[in-house]
Formats: sequence, structure tokens, C-alpha cells
Amino acid sequence: MPVKNRFAELHDDITAWRRDIHQNPEILFETHRTSALVAEKLREFGCDEVVEGIGRTGVVGVIRGNTTGSGKVIGLRADMDALPIHEQTGLDYASKTDGAMHACGHDGHTAMLLGAAKYLTETRNFDGTTVLIFQPAEEGGGGGKEMCDDGIMARWDIKEVYGMHNWPGMPVGNFAIRSGAFFAATDQFDIALEGLGGHAAKPDETIDTTVMASHLVLALQTIASRNANPIDQIVVSVTSFETSSKAYNVIPQGVHLKGTVRTMSKEMRVLAEKRIMAICEGTAATFGGIAEVTYRRGYPVMSNHEEQTKFAAEVARSVSGVCDEAALVMGGEDFSYLLEERPGAYILIGNGDTAMVHHPMYNFDDSAIPIGCSWWSEIVEKRMPSALK
Repeated sequence: MPVKNRFAELHDDITAWRRDIHQNPEILFETHRTSALVAEKLREFGCDEVVEGIGRTGVVGVIRGNTTGSGKVIGLRADMDALPIHEQTGLDYASKTDGAMHACGHDGHTAMLLGAAKYLTETRNFDGTTVLIFQPAEEGGGGGKEMCDDGIMARWDIKEVYGMHNWPGMPVGNFAIRSGAFFAATDQFDIALEGLGGHAAKPDETIDTTVMASHLVLALQTIASRNANPIDQIVVSVTSFETSSKAYNVIPQGVHLKGTVRTMSKEMRVLAEKRIMAICEGTAATFGGIAEVTYRRGYPVMSNHEEQTKFAAEVARSVSGVCDEAALVMGGEDFSYLLEERPGAYILIGNGDTAMVHHPMYNFDDSAIPIGCSWWSEIVEKRMPSALK
């Protein structure tokens, strides 16, 4: 079935919701206005249950079908938070909050799921229960984990979960997905190097942490090039190098390094952490210094489940005619926590020839709205077909 006619009728309304959210971006868990708007709309639509404050500022809406005898319960998730970026689009509905913007399209995700919610409450043409999951803090805050920790899966007896993200560079309305590992695990590290500072004219009387850190930055690159199996995916990036002294004539006492590790398997994740620890200790010892490493595990690998991926792709093809095999993505996505608790799938929907996400010129393409809404609705109606004839 192609795009549903009802979403052509609702397109202007959903676009208006999206642009209102776009004008009022909120960071991480501070989605108070957005969450209130979502809850208000869900109640207005006639959801059977609307619960706020899940995962701090998340919202859950429940829609029961015209029958529920199948016992099936499907969760649909949209993220709501924005990014700490100063918008440069010049749009008449650009962000009204300085230093915050919807640069990843979460305004579009939220609006499309609201559109699907309106349709599903109007029709209820399915046998089972739909749980709408509006999540804060995808952008580094782990809002998905917070909602899982608050027990959404058990509380609403969710059996499967589905998610969607817009994708610049892919034609509007086209879909792409892959089974198995899809988005990377995202870890962070801090390295504090301690040496012996002194006068730049007397390096022999110091333990030079700048030299120590420079060797360390290069040595860390051997994790990917010499320790990891070449067919595995692993990225180790040192992204910050800060000396304790900024003077021209001082060899600094300390250096602080920061970085990130991206991996696609549990084995590579373990290897990266182990090797970072060993390389830091060894390099510091070589120069007579000390290294203190703090390694923080972030989002786990997001892995789509095979059966649900196949189903999601079939629905995508029925809506738009195109669902390609997606490439691996080394970015992180906290939908991974939901997929660790329940089987499900995460799909990409094309956003056309726009700036990439996390760019100050990015904007969600509203022409994708009817297609995304149709996919959400078809996931429900095809996975839980109505028992009424």
C-alpha cells in the first residue's frame, strides 16, 4: 500500500507541529515544552493512556486496536531532543533559542509519530496495542536507557520495538535498513599525563609531557591498524590535546587528552579498552611519567533483529517502493538499549539533498512526513492485522 491518503490531508497540520517544535528546541532531558506538547496532542487525539515523566521527561501514549485478542504489543519510538548548535538556516521558523537547534531532525521524528498517532486513534484498524514512546536525550544523554530503566517494556508488555531516523543524502521517501550491527558502540576516554614541568631551555631537567602525549596519540592509532582484525570496524580518535601550561617557555607538568572509540562488536569494544589502558601505561613509563585513564562506555552497538528487519523493509517497500541495504554507521544511537530488551528494527528514511545532520544549515524535509507517517501506521496494521472483517 502506498502513502495513506489521510496523511495528505493531515500534512499541513503535522508540518505546523514540526515547525513549532523546530522553533522551540530543547536539549537532552530539558524537553519540558516538547513533552507537554506531545502529551497534549496525544490526549486530544484520544489515546487510551498518556503517561508523562517516564525516563525523566519522556512521554508514553497507548492506543488499543478495535480488538486486542492477539495479545500483540508494538512500541514505536521517536526522539525529541535538540542539539547545542547555533542555527544558521535563516528560516522563518528558525530556532528562537540561541545556541540550540533541531540539527538532527528529531522535530520531524516527533511530528511524524504524532501524525501516525492521530491516524491510529481515528481508525484503530488493528488487533493489539500500540505503545508510542517519545524519548528525550538521545544526543548523548542516554534517554533510551532511562526509559528502559523506568520499566517501559514490562509495564506495557511491549513485544517488539521500531524506530526511524531521517537520512540526508538519500532521496526523500526512500528507505534503507540492515540486519545485525547497524550503529556503533560509542565510548569515551580521558587521559591525564603527569610528568615533571620546567623551563623550556632545560628539557633535560624535565619529564616532557608534550612529547609523551605526542607519542601516545600516534601509538593509539595502532589499535586499529595493528591490533584489530582488518575486517572488523574500529575507530580510535583523540579529539582534544590540552597542556597544563600555555606559556612559550614552559614545559608543562601535565597534559590532558580526550577521545572517542567506535566499534561494531563486543570483542572490538573489549580490545579497544584493554589496549588503550596498556598503551597509555607503557608510553608514560617509557618517558618516566604517569598516565591515568578514565574509560567510559557509552551507547552499545545498535543491532537490528533479523525477522523484524525483514518485516520493516517489506513495509517500507509497500509504502515507497524503495528500501535499500544500508551501510554501517559509526555514529551511536541509544535505540540500542531498546533493542537489547526487545526484538525490533531501526530504519532510515531519506531527507534529500540537505546539509548533513549536526550541521547549522540542516533542516528536516517536510515532504517526507506523509511517507514516514505511513510507514509507522503500516508497521502497526500489518504486524497486528485487524480481526474484524
